[in-house]
Amino acid sequence: MDINLIGFMPALLPVALSPGASFTLVMSSALAGGRRGLFRTLAGTALGIYTHALLIGLGITAVVVSSPAIFGALKIAGTAYLLWLGIMLILSGLTSKPDKPDNRRSSVTVKEAWLANVLNPKAIMFYLTVVSQFAGKQAGISNYLTLASVHVLVMSIWLIVISHILIFSARKINPLRLKRTINTAGGMLLITFSLYSLM
Repeated sequence: MDINLIGFMPALLPVALSPGASFTLVMSSALAGGRRGLFRTLAGTALGIYTHALLIGLGITAVVVSSPAIFGALKIAGTAYLLWLGIMLILSGLTSKPDKPDNRRSSVTVKEAWLANVLNPKAIMFYLTVVSQFAGKQAGISNYLTLASVHVLVMSIWLIVISHILIFSARKINPLRLKRTINTAGGMLLITFSLYSLM
């Protein structure tokens, strides 16, 4: 394998560490569902990353992006899905009450996290334009899966650490206020990300 891992890390870190859709979903899930919610969302996001690696390794991503109609439809579907998730998070934050915690509605499922990642046009373009540069000359599926594993590892460590700092260690903060703030702000961020990716 002629993977360029040393070159891949500086290209990956800004993407993996920046607050995006995955960051927003993980923070909301950790707050709503605790560590179980955190790991559910991480699992869905990791599956999404591996899906991108498989799709680009099989050449499917290049076909999708080369067709303006298919990529446009995917972009609209991804934007609509992120908008829906954003609105659900905002509603969850605004309607949360101390005596009626509804973790199911505000904790993201594995499937929702997977869909949010797979339908994200930014993730598709990242794997097509950036990751492909470091997969080597042969660029087989195993090369892409190796790079995806590095991506998942870096992202998981970062999101576990940041969720512990922001959520699990914040015991003195009013949990209802924290939930309202994170869900409402996270929902607005998801809506912003989705509209930005559409444009």
